[in-house]
Amino acid sequence: MADLAENSAVRGCMVIKPYGYAIWEKMQAELDKMFKATGHQNAYFPLFVPKSLFEAEEKNAEGFAKECAVVTHYRLKTDPEDNSKLIVDPDAKLEEELVVRPTSEAIIWNTYKNWIQSYRDLPILVNQWANVVRWEMRTRLFLRTAEFLWQEGHTAHATKEEALKETRLINGLYANFAESFMAIPVVQGVKSESERFAGAEETYCIEALMQDGKALQAGTSHFLGQNFAKAFDVKFATQSGGLEYVWASSWGVSTRLMGALIMTHSDDNGLVLPPNLAPIQLVIVPIYKGLEQLEAISYVANQIKTELEVVGISVKYDDRDNFKPGYKFNDYELKGIPLRIAIGPRDLENKVVELARRDTLEKNLVPMDGLTHHIQALLEEMQTNLFNKALKFREDHITEVDDFDAFKSVLSERGGFISAHWDGTPETEEAIKKQTQATIRCIPLTENPTEGKCVYSGKPTSQKVLFAKAY
Repeated sequence: MADLAENSAVRGCMVIKPYGYAIWEKMQAELDKMFKATGHQNAYFPLFVPKSLFEAEEKNAEGFAKECAVVTHYRLKTDPEDNSKLIVDPDAKLEEELVVRPTSEAIIWNTYKNWIQSYRDLPILVNQWANVVRWEMRTRLFLRTAEFLWQEGHTAHATKEEALKETRLINGLYANFAESFMAIPVVQGVKSESERFAGAEETYCIEALMQDGKALQAGTSHFLGQNFAKAFDVKFATQSGGLEYVWASSWGVSTRLMGALIMTHSDDNGLVLPPNLAPIQLVIVPIYKGLEQLEAISYVANQIKTELEVVGISVKYDDRDNFKPGYKFNDYELKGIPLRIAIGPRDLENKVVELARRDTLEKNLVPMDGLTHHIQALLEEMQTNLFNKALKFREDHITEVDDFDAFKSVLSERGGFISAHWDGTPETEEAIKKQTQATIRCIPLTENPTEGKCVYSGKPTSQKVLFAKAY
């Protein structure tokens, strides 16, 4: 996996290696900038949630109960029968069990009760960067692990309209991030009732399509209504002198985006990184024999590196002498570095460099004169090309169907998104899922009502949705 991550000694948990974490840091930095530009601030809340708080919002507790890790004791002790072993100290049982957070609504809304008394205290626009634990039985690196990194926003508002506006704002922000930064086209939509976040009144989402024809939920933004405010008795004095429950939203994306990145752009040679996301956008590899040639090449290579860094391009000059150029080429190709420059003695004489693109694997000799401008333009072109390639794949893999036999045929032979009418009932949704393993990924926001018949029940309906098999 291009040295991004590996399985750990803890079942279902992963070690994110330095290169993988550098990509996550790029994502984190860009999202953090976008959150702060829209008025949000970062905070941090405890990892442990008292069980009674977790139980306060019943739908939320029920939705996450099967995935919870629970702390029951606070101390170990030496086994009296075997001093080399540790056992749980039965005398150190917690008075109240603690849930290791699968999500933070409970602890945050218990805290907000102390922060909110008046309309003057609203809105609260808070985000936290954290880890969460959801004890998954079937795990896969980045896509589904027992512990993962994410950000979760939690906002409080005086009106329903403000909370809904916030929910939609963030969903649009996620879509912009995915498309502009990750070069991943997404469909914005809302979830069906059965697919909503536990405790939400509406869940907005961005859905992406992977190269294997499966969908991936890349981000969600939830309108929580007053559910958590009522569960934790969070009221505020209105401007007119009344007392009302607060309105809320929550939203998040996680290291699952790393999985989306890998499965959207990678090829048989390894990872392909969009330039906007790459920790190293260009690598320079010298081709030389002897110290004298290396010194001459290094002088020019470092000049190129400095000029590129001045305009904001991240560059690595790899002059290690314990690896051959061929090994370096393969390694950087596997890691998805967007551009690679090779410089040898003859290139110095001709004042050119060999420039290789990761997206198309093309190699060309490019004059050193005007090289910085050429590379800037090329990185922008590559970013656009990667998005357009992924967009074409997605558009080519959205199939409209009108009957269930065609639905099953497309799903098994072609995959991708299936656009079909749905009668709006959970019974039909469950029946389709049971027979095909396909779920309703979203009800697209751009979908205009069109009269038709449900693909499964045949009942008349104007609602079309996107089905797919998903991760």
